[in-house]
Amino acid sequence: MARNCIVVNLDRCTGCFGCEVACKMENGVALGERWSKVFTVGPVGEYPDMTRYALPTMCQQCENAPCVSVCPTGASYRDGNNVVLVDKEKCIGCKLACPYGVRSWNAAEKCAEKCTLCGHLTSQDKLPACVKSCAAGARFYGDLDDPDSDASKELAKYSEGDIHTLQDVGNHPATRYIMTSMIGQWQDRIAPADHPHTAAYPVAE
Repeated sequence: MARNCIVVNLDRCTGCFGCEVACKMENGVALGERWSKVFTVGPVGEYPDMTRYALPTMCQQCENAPCVSVCPTGASYRDGNNVVLVDKEKCIGCKLACPYGVRSWNAAEKCAEKCTLCGHLTSQDKLPACVKSCAAGARFYGDLDDPDSDASKELAKYSEGDIHTLQDVGNHPATRYIMTSMIGQWQDRIAPADHPHTAAYPVAE
């Protein structure tokens, strides 16, 4: 079974928010909601050894997706391509289980929504909107189990120590992040600093 996901090369990412914009435009995401979110991690450390980087997040396509296993109605499910999706007709809006806070609430339709890996595009051999529009060429899409996929080819350029995931709480996120010492030290999780321009990605306690 395919493990399709997005690989983000943080050495290239400029934090321009273009992925957020492309996602909203392609998928008609409601005003005030985001399926793709760019956080700022840091600054952390002591001068001059400090780390600060942009961290784009979206559905991590977890191998053991808690949103699927706990969904009481079966609204969260895997399709025939092993992609985690939400059936709006079944969703009752309990907003359960995502450890990364990447789901949005569609108030008009009264249902949860999230990144779909642009299945309507990838089914036609096109790239997800965020990948296609990335000005820095920092995003790659493909099957982690296919060595010829764009995602696998990019990962193959780096050592294991340069490849990261968001903090794994038993869900095994599929999305991979590349970050080398050129950028700084990868942070599994940091508490949000008391500053309006600094945030950390949310992880359930």
